[in-house]
Amino acid sequence: MQIESLSDIWSAVCESCKQDITEIAFNVWIKDLHPIELRPGELVLGIYSNYKKQIVESTYLDILKACLKQIMGLDIQIKIVLEDEHGKVVPQAEGDTEQSFESSFTFDNFIVGSTNRFAHAASMAVADNSYLIYNPLVIYGPSGVGKTHLLLAIKNHMQHKFPERKIEYIRGEDFTNQLITAVHEGKIGVNSIDDFRNRFRNVDVLLMDDIHFIAGKEQTQEEFFNTFNALHQKNKQIVVTLDRPPKEIKTLDERIRSRFESGLFADITPPDFETRVGIIKTKAELLGLSLDENMIYYIAEQIKMNTRQLEGVVKKLQAYIKIQGMVPNLSVVKGFIHEVVNDNQPEPIKIEKIISEVARTYSVSENDILSNRRTAPLVLARQIAIYIARETTELSYKAIGESFGKDHTTVLYTVKKMENFLRQNPYEKEIIDDIIKNLKSE
Repeated sequence: MQIESLSDIWSAVCESCKQDITEIAFNVWIKDLHPIELRPGELVLGIYSNYKKQIVESTYLDILKACLKQIMGLDIQIKIVLEDEHGKVVPQAEGDTEQSFESSFTFDNFIVGSTNRFAHAASMAVADNSYLIYNPLVIYGPSGVGKTHLLLAIKNHMQHKFPERKIEYIRGEDFTNQLITAVHEGKIGVNSIDDFRNRFRNVDVLLMDDIHFIAGKEQTQEEFFNTFNALHQKNKQIVVTLDRPPKEIKTLDERIRSRFESGLFADITPPDFETRVGIIKTKAELLGLSLDENMIYYIAEQIKMNTRQLEGVVKKLQAYIKIQGMVPNLSVVKGFIHEVVNDNQPEPIKIEKIISEVARTYSVSENDILSNRRTAPLVLARQIAIYIARETTELSYKAIGESFGKDHTTVLYTVKKMENFLRQNPYEKEIIDDIIKNLKSE
């Protein structure tokens, strides 16, 4: 498809999106969206229903962003605005229930339990004080346990209590991608490396989510280290989240680990049964649902590790009631649980992503990894990418070879060679293990 206009871009995004969600979901939630404006670093979409807007922002925004990146080749944010019956954008202040996705995360709707009480208390203390109390605050735990919720709750609480403060929230992956853009392109999203540094080094509060993503990326880590120092020296608050303790991330710069150790560590583990029940009840109340207690208990017993999955089931129940006009029975609930659990399974790791991660970690280009150049750093990076592909995908030796322009015997030889190499080089093995963890965590 030839891309010549904003409409062409959106049509391509929609076609891509249809590959990732069901036809019913697309027709109900995505079809009514339409493009309004493409700004530097941001696509603005309009929709007439505030209810649909909230569902898209909470459930489908990441899918749309991924499809947009696939079409444009760039990380571009998506903003959804509410329109009235005449197609005019409703100002934020006029919407009675208008609320952005990020602003919906508060301390009031965070369910506190035994597995997250300390992290919640530490986050509250940071957000509620006019002076530094824990700096940096480091929150860590597996995916889906509430780290992002706490980070955004800090942001929203501070914006309300200390409106004069300049607060910056960003994900580790976005920090990396925007740095790359600033260094190599300089015209899309940010104008230069100086603009990039000014954005992050002249804030009162820096909140960085999933900072483990920068591990192993030398230039990104150097930039973050210098940003951390600049803010710390000016007594500015820093809060970060990770998917595991910093000491377990071997490719995280030792200087960054030592800076984190000067602050407070707060871990979160998967919620216990009582907390899961509380999460389901709270989410149902927010969506205006009245669920039978036995149904709530059943959902809490079936989903034990991930709060996003609990919320996903409740949202599906809400959609079912709205569309079907019927109270769901246990059979329907079981089907939704199965769908949500399967939907939340990580997507198969792709060769392209492996090459990208290895290229960033070893400071080479993706094209060089796929080339036949034989310099020592490139040969090692290429062999590592092939080894990781074999370790993390279900592809055959032949399929992996075709992805790298090699035959299956070369792949077999490379894998065996790398196995011997890693037994003799434990530090390189730690780096590769971290790459694999990052790939799986994404």
